[in-house]
Amino acid sequence: MKKKGLYLLLLPGVLFLTLFMIIPIVMTIASTFFHEGSFTIEGYLKFLTDPYFIKILLTTLQVSLVTTIVCILLGFPAAYYISKLGARKKGILLALAIFPLLTSSVVRSFSWMIILGKKGLLNSSLISIGLIEKPLEILYTPTAMMIGLIHLFLPLIIITLVGVMENIDPDLIKAAESLGASKFTAFRKVIVPLSVPGLIIGSILVFVGSLTAYTTPALLGGKQRVISTFLYQNAITLNDWYMASVIATIMIVITFVVIFVMNKLATKLNPKG
Repeated sequence: MKKKGLYLLLLPGVLFLTLFMIIPIVMTIASTFFHEGSFTIEGYLKFLTDPYFIKILLTTLQVSLVTTIVCILLGFPAAYYISKLGARKKGILLALAIFPLLTSSVVRSFSWMIILGKKGLLNSSLISIGLIEKPLEILYTPTAMMIGLIHLFLPLIIITLVGVMENIDPDLIKAAESLGASKFTAFRKVIVPLSVPGLIIGSILVFVGSLTAYTTPALLGGKQRVISTFLYQNAITLNDWYMASVIATIMIVITFVVIFVMNKLATKLNPKG
């Protein structure tokens, strides 16, 4: 009876997800194999054989991968430092880390446009101190998209890593050091492997978020196309819903492949879970 009660509690959520997520996704994927009343894979062949489409896909993967790597490099030490603080200081720093999430991505993107523009704060500062003679071309490039996405998703990886790191027993570090390990060796051999679950979850959130983000690439990328802006162009501007469905399906497939690879990597790095 208790199990039946638990299943009944799950029922509303399962029905909601089924009606508003699973069924629409299945219908979207199915529609890509039927065009004008007949079975076809023309959309996939067109996407995967056109150099322009391939360039968009590679640019998207490059932006997402670099964003994820930089977020890991910046977020890991920050999360480790925060996890070692007392409750009061930890709360303050976590609030500061989460604060960017409370600001609209549109507002953040416009802020970066002001900073990275030819006459923006960054170029004006560099020219005034004599480091450069002419403005740097940063805005409306993949670099600008990466900067905006790192700002957008860095808090996610910090939060997930702090949640894992604060539960690591400090005695494990002391034990490693008592056996002759240096602080760096203890960090590499103890902290990093035990942080793998949070690292994998955070990496998936950042990569998938970067892959599917629209507002930041649209505002900071300009004419530089990524999959999300290309999907919007096909659906809204060109009114080609069939091709938009194909692009959406490819994004879904990439997402599942990334999750599968990350889980395999997590198992290899930390076999004991």
